[in-house]
Amino acid sequence: MNDFNVVNDIHHAGSWIIRNQELVLSYIINFISAIIIFVTGTFIAGIISSGINKVLISRTIDMTISNFLSALVRYIVITFSLIASLGCIGVQTTSVIAILGAAGMAIGLALQGSLSNFAAGVLLVTLRPLRTGEYVDLGNAAGTVLNIHIFYTMLRTLDGKIVIVPNGKIVSGNIINYSREPARRNEFNISVAYKTDIDLVIKVLRDVVNSESRVLKDRDIVIGLSELAPSSINFIIRCWSNTSDLNSVYWDLMAKFKKSLDKHNISIPYPQLDVNIYKKYNKKYKVKK
Repeated sequence: MNDFNVVNDIHHAGSWIIRNQELVLSYIINFISAIIIFVTGTFIAGIISSGINKVLISRTIDMTISNFLSALVRYIVITFSLIASLGCIGVQTTSVIAILGAAGMAIGLALQGSLSNFAAGVLLVTLRPLRTGEYVDLGNAAGTVLNIHIFYTMLRTLDGKIVIVPNGKIVSGNIINYSREPARRNEFNISVAYKTDIDLVIKVLRDVVNSESRVLKDRDIVIGLSELAPSSINFIIRCWSNTSDLNSVYWDLMAKFKKSLDKHNISIPYPQLDVNIYKKYNKKYKVKK
């Protein structure tokens, strides 16, 4: 009896399939199409993710950021592929998108500060105002960039401290990059006594600058009298050198300026104050001998 019922059910199912063969065929085609779309989307997501990762690594971007961004793009493409495949088999994708949107909004409100730092990290990676190994001033912190992470940037100061700065604060403030340009300008202020010959001082300073091989001679060299101060006349010297030589050139030239001025008997004055004492004679209280 049970075998008869099974045969009867199979007969009815076969009859239904024959009567609705077009509908069944369309379902089969849609299901196969959904699988093809999802598999193809996953394959394309892998290719795009791998390509983005290689491009970011070739631009010497931190490995953590490149892996995260490539994975993020991969999951976004897979999500759209899944939504498209669900649409092929008749699922209302608008409701799925609404659910994802609501979930994304809730997560965004819960992680507002972190997402702000993440968005700032994406901008830092894209615009690249600072790179690993560059010396930057971020307002409240200055140092050499060690790593640009997803949510924060790590600096090492000149005295060996490690400073971690949230990316949101970096993007919202000023960024002074001291390493980006290949050449930078040094500026010196030299004071001499008023009795000194101005032309002689300019000649001595210019000879010192011209004798320094690390000074870029194809850039402007400015030497001139800048100020008549209360106890000295002040000269300004501006010259260019490679960024990597900037500090050493400054220190060496300052020492050479002092030695050359001493050699030509040009004195560097110190602040002076003349005090005049006036004696007031009062006859009323004069002591008689």
